[in-house]
Amino acid sequence: MNAAVLSWLSLVCLVAAAIPAALFLVNFPLFRRPACSPEAEPVSVLIPARNEERSIAAAIQAVLASRGVVLELVVLDDHSTDRTAELVRAAAAGDARVRLESAPPLPEGWNGKQHACWALASRARFGVLCYLDADVRVGPEALCRMLGEIGREGRAMVSGFPRQETVTFLEWLLLPLIHFVLLGFLPLPGERWSRRASFAAGCGQFMMVRKEAYMAAGGHAAIRATMHDGLLLPRLFRRHGYKTRVYDLSRDAVCRMYRSAGEVWRGLSKNATEGMAAPGRIPVFTALLLAGQVLPIPLAVWAAAAGDAAALDRCLLAAYLGYVIRFLSAWRYRQSWRGALLHPLGVLVMLALQWAALAGRFAGHSITWKARAYPAD
Repeated sequence: MNAAVLSWLSLVCLVAAAIPAALFLVNFPLFRRPACSPEAEPVSVLIPARNEERSIAAAIQAVLASRGVVLELVVLDDHSTDRTAELVRAAAAGDARVRLESAPPLPEGWNGKQHACWALASRARFGVLCYLDADVRVGPEALCRMLGEIGREGRAMVSGFPRQETVTFLEWLLLPLIHFVLLGFLPLPGERWSRRASFAAGCGQFMMVRKEAYMAAGGHAAIRATMHDGLLLPRLFRRHGYKTRVYDLSRDAVCRMYRSAGEVWRGLSKNATEGMAAPGRIPVFTALLLAGQVLPIPLAVWAAAAGDAAALDRCLLAAYLGYVIRFLSAWRYRQSWRGALLHPLGVLVMLALQWAALAGRFAGHSITWKARAYPAD
């Protein structure tokens, strides 16, 4: 490799690694655990459930064990073909706070989850709604803590990122990268102190909203065709002038999103083109991630073989920056250390997934999730 090219590439890698590292260090203290409120408002916990028999009983039990809150728990059975409804009925028979509702037929042009969430809003009794995925198990203080945050400074929406329970290879390789992308590429000072939609962030696994603001903004009906309410619902709120915030729930909730490599691939692919794999974003993300997270180690090997000490130092520093923020994430957010060690491989696989999702969209491939097929937009 030409010495000038090697020197230039090593500099590009260092700059590309320094950008997310600097943002991560700025965001790290801001992305904090929510503070509990001694006077929490009543809350309607809303769970859309479609074929969730493997997780719904544990989700209900966890919500009912919440401390310091007055709550109702409404589960919407979205035409399940398993024992979901039966398990919810059993829970409702033992606790009056639990209520089972049935979803109306899915209208054309709607995503199943968005339709279920919209239907749940009309069935809620309280002024604060907490949307919870059926595979999330909240800790006893999770609701109290998030209610404490939505009660501050006129916020209309708060969202939390649970700890991701990862067992299989693709789970622990890819899922921790959610925090890496969030904290490495979104300026949280903008999210904290601006209402601009471009700073929107959220996690669809745990979203708490004020019902009045939700209805005024159009709620899930305004994003009916999307697969990604975790990003687009906060963006919708901000476009209507409301404040939103994201928090670290890794000590107060846990989620096992997927249970096989196929589920991981399909689950992350289904909404990829509404996030990182959007046509206008993916070239920028690809360039930054390849240069800053994947190339430094092979370039360091080439620099060592070429005897270019300056290029070697730059490549090693770039690799060090990537690993520092991954190991900080693994420690702070209780993630897999194996995924952190294989960080460059995880980034490479994540990029392959994003490009495959975009190619599938352009090819017109439908997306199948929860036994429902959605046409490519």
